[in-house]
Amino acid sequence: MVNTLRLAVAQNIVPGDPYDPRGLHAAGAEIRRLMAEAAAAGARLVQFPEGSLVYPDKHVMSSGGPDVVGEADWSRAAWDVIGEQSEAIAACAGRLGIWTAFGAPHRLTAPNRPLNGYYVVSDQGELVDRYDKRFLSHTEISHMFTPGSRPLAFEVDGFRFGTALCIEVQFPELFDEYERLGVDCVLISTDGVATSPATIAQAYGAMYCYWVGLSVAAQNSTVAASGIVAPGGAWLARCAADGRPGISVADLERESTDPQIMVALQYARPWRRSARAGLYDARVVHGDPRSDPRAGF
Repeated sequence: MVNTLRLAVAQNIVPGDPYDPRGLHAAGAEIRRLMAEAAAAGARLVQFPEGSLVYPDKHVMSSGGPDVVGEADWSRAAWDVIGEQSEAIAACAGRLGIWTAFGAPHRLTAPNRPLNGYYVVSDQGELVDRYDKRFLSHTEISHMFTPGSRPLAFEVDGFRFGTALCIEVQFPELFDEYERLGVDCVLISTDGVATSPATIAQAYGAMYCYWVGLSVAAQNSTVAASGIVAPGGAWLARCAADGRPGISVADLERESTDPQIMVALQYARPWRRSARAGLYDARVVHGDPRSDPRAGF
């Protein structure tokens, strides 16, 4: 079993207009540039934000005009460019030999709304799977997207990764689910910062004792920069909080000598698993009248 994997977390400028081919081309080119930077740094996997190619702005998309948020008009989206850029990213992953996780809307058959998709591409340039955001925001479910229905855990060099998008950080049951699925790291990818993702990423690293990759749109990095959280909750690496594209890189080490990581992986996580599995059941006292909380002092 491989005991170390180098993860890169990227922040790129995420455009908000799926009608604009130039913006989509620019985002795709920037993603590929950051992929090359991550590969040069020795990363085996690079993580990008939610909607890396485009996260549609609700005002741009509204069929009622920019002043009234209404049903999204997907009929004018440049789907051919979105598909072309997605394929170019996959081909780049194959050339560079780096696993790549990135976001883009995924078109369904009309009249169904698209999915808020997150693609996983192997180091051979092959599409491995796609995660579809399950817990959508009020605007997304009311006007924009179709919700997904399943978790996604995938494996790179023996390390298991889970995936979650944006507002899903507010649903701890998803992160408990990934603990039960035995992931080593959860990739949280987001466009916005209203959900305090940096604080919550640290909390999940501390609670579940796995690594957490947090990828935020570069334009929002001044509020919450992208980075990597270690088991136990400490930051291992962070991008610059300057609103510009960039990457942060850290090694996920199963046999780390860092005291906090070692305790989290070797003691805390196994103990919590055994506790959840019924460790205490045989020690609960039944039938003793003094166990009644009304029995007095």
